[in-house]
Amino acid sequence: MSTFTTPEWVHHAVFYQIFPDRFASARYPQIPKPANLEAWDTPPTSHGFKGGDLIGVLEKLDYLQDLGINAIYFTPVFQSASNHRYHTHDYLKVDPILGGDAALRRLLDEAHRRGIRIVLDGVFNHASRGFFQFNHILECGASSPYVDWFRVHGYPLHAYEGKPNYECWWNLPALPTFNHANPQVKKYIYEVARYWLDQGIDGWRLDVPFEVQEEGFWQGFREVVKTANPQAYITGEIPWDATPWLQGDQFDGVMNYLFTYANWSFFGGRNIHRELVGHWEGHGPQYFSTSGTGFLANLEKLLHLYPMPAVLAQLNLLDSHDTARFLSITGGDPRLLKLATLVQFTYPGAPSIYYGDEVGVEGGQDPDCRRSFPWDESRWDHKLRSYFQLLIRLRLAHPALRTGEFIPLGSSEDAVAYLRRLDGACFVIVINNSDAPFHITFPAGPLADGTVLQDLLGKGTARVENGNFAGLALPPRTGALLQAG
Repeated sequence: MSTFTTPEWVHHAVFYQIFPDRFASARYPQIPKPANLEAWDTPPTSHGFKGGDLIGVLEKLDYLQDLGINAIYFTPVFQSASNHRYHTHDYLKVDPILGGDAALRRLLDEAHRRGIRIVLDGVFNHASRGFFQFNHILECGASSPYVDWFRVHGYPLHAYEGKPNYECWWNLPALPTFNHANPQVKKYIYEVARYWLDQGIDGWRLDVPFEVQEEGFWQGFREVVKTANPQAYITGEIPWDATPWLQGDQFDGVMNYLFTYANWSFFGGRNIHRELVGHWEGHGPQYFSTSGTGFLANLEKLLHLYPMPAVLAQLNLLDSHDTARFLSITGGDPRLLKLATLVQFTYPGAPSIYYGDEVGVEGGQDPDCRRSFPWDESRWDHKLRSYFQLLIRLRLAHPALRTGEFIPLGSSEDAVAYLRRLDGACFVIVINNSDAPFHITFPAGPLADGTVLQDLLGKGTARVENGNFAGLALPPRTGALLQAG
C-alpha cells in the first residue's frame, strides 16, 4: 500500500524484552504475594513462579535507563495460571502476582515520564481453561450461551482427561483456541486492544498471529489500534517470511527471526549447537549460512523482502523467551555476542535485547532460557554490559545508524563490511569473525581516496587508498565501527 506508514518512534527505538516473573521482584511489594515461590537464583522450572513483578521493573528503571533503552516489550502480564502467562484467564486484569492494575499504572506513568515506551503481549489466538467463557462451558455444557466462542465437538469437555474434544493450540487442552468467526469474540478482542491503549500502552506484540485464519481479522485489529492511537506499534510473532502481514493493512513489523537465524549461523559457524537451535532452523533454512558472504547477502536480502516502512519497524532480536540464549547457541564466547550485537545496532529496524543478555546470561531451551536476572553484580560480565551501553549510545547519537542507507562493501569467508549513510554522515562496520587478525582491504564504495575513518569502538583508524580501505587490522573475533571524518 502506498500509504503504508509505521510509527516514527519505533524507527529510533531500542527495545528491552522482559519476562516479568524473572526480571525483578519488588523490594517493597504493594500487595502480599503467595508464599509458595521458588528461590530467585535456582534453575527455572516449567511451572514454578519466582515472583517477579511490575513494581520490581519500576524499581529497576534506573538500571534500564543507564543501559540506554527507550522501549520495553513485556511478555504477557494479564491474569493467568502459568508463569509465562500465555494461558490468559482475564484480559482486562493485570495478574495480582505482578501487582495488579495499579502496578501497571504506576509503571506506565514513570516509564513515560522517562521517555520509555511500553508494548504488551496480546495472546489473542487462544485463551485458557480458566477464561470465564470457556469455564462457563465446562460448568454448563451445551446449555452455555458461550459455546460458540470456541469450536466444541462434544460434551462434556475433555479439558483435563482424555483427548480434547474442542480445538486447542497444538492440541494442548490448557489452550482452547478462539472461534474468531464469532462476531462477539472479535468484538471482545478488539475491545481489549482498545482498552489497554486507552490506559496508555504504546503497542501490541501479537502471539502466534499466523494461527488466526479468519479473513479480515487483523485488518480490523489494525483499524481499531490505529484509531485509538495512530502511533501505536503492532508487531507480530512470525518466525518465517512475513510478507503477507506486512503490506500496510495488518502489522507494522514482526519479530525478525530471519535476522536471528542469519546471526546464529554465521557467528555460531560450524560449532553452532544445533540441538539448541531445534525447530527454528526449519522456519528459515535459507538464512543459515556460515560464510561472511552468505551472511552479508542475507542482511541485504532482508532489506528488500518487505516495504521500507516495515523494515524500519522490524523487531531485530538475537534470542527471546522462546529460543535458547544466543551465548549458549554459539558456544558461550562473549566475543561472538559482541559481534552480533554490533550488527544488530547498526542495522535498520529496532534492536531488541532479551533481558540479561547484556550481562552474559546463558540458557538452553525453554524453560532454561527464562532464568532469573542475576542482580548480584559480581556475576555480571561488566565489559559486555559496557559494550552494549556504548553501542546503544552510538546508535541513538547517529541517525545514519538507524535510518541511513545500507550499502554492502565486501565479504569473505569470515569477514563482512557494510556502510551506513545519511545526509553526508558515513559509517563503515567491519566484522572479523575469524581466529586470526584481519587486515581491512575491502572496496571503500562511495568514500573518496584520502578519507580517514576513526574506529568509535577502539583507537584505530583506517584510510581510503586507491578505492580500498587500508591501515587497520582487526584482532580475532572483533569488529569496528568506523566514522568517516
